Amino acid sequence: MTGKIDAKLQELGITLPTPMAPLANYVPFVRTGDLVVVSGQVPVVDGKIAVAGKVGDGVTIEQGQQAARLCFINALAHLKSACGGDLDRVQQVVRLGGFIAAPASFTQHAQVMNGASDLAVAVFGEAGRHARAAVGAPSLPLDAAVEVEAMFRIA
Repeated sequence: MTGKIDAKLQELGITLPTPMAPLANYVPFVRTGDLVVVSGQVPVVDGKIAVAGKVGDGVTIEQGQQAARLCFINALAHLKSACGGDLDRVQQVVRLGGFIAAPASFTQHAQVMNGASDLAVAVFGEAGRHARAAVGAPSLPLDAAVEVEAMFRIA
C-alpha cells in the first residue's frame, strides 16, 4: 500500500533517488528522539551535480531554485531511510538551512531557498511550514550552486 506522502510525491512527478553516500567523514542523517537531522544535500542527479557554479554569476535564480528543490528531494530520500521507508511518519518539517554559492554582491538567497521551501509545503501541507536560514557562501562542495540541510519531527 502506498502511503499518503508517497502518493503526493507521485502526484508531483517526483521519484526519490537512491540516497547518496556521504562525501566525507559524516553520516547522512542522525535520529535523536523524535527528530531526524539530515546532513547537507547538494543537487545531485544520477551521481552528478545538476546545478554547478554561483547563483547570480552564471546560474540564474530559477536554476538556483531548481537546485534547492533537488537538494530537498535528496534530503527526502535520506529521511525515508530514517523513517524505515514510511514518510507518513513525518509530523513536521522543523527547519531547513540553505547555503547558496554566490558572489558577495548577491542578495536574493531567500528567493533561491524558496525552491526547497515551496516543495516542503507542497509535499507535507501545513506540516511542511518550517523555520529557515538562507546563507551565501563563496563556494560549496563539488562546485554545487546550493546545499540544503533539514530537520524533521517524526512519529
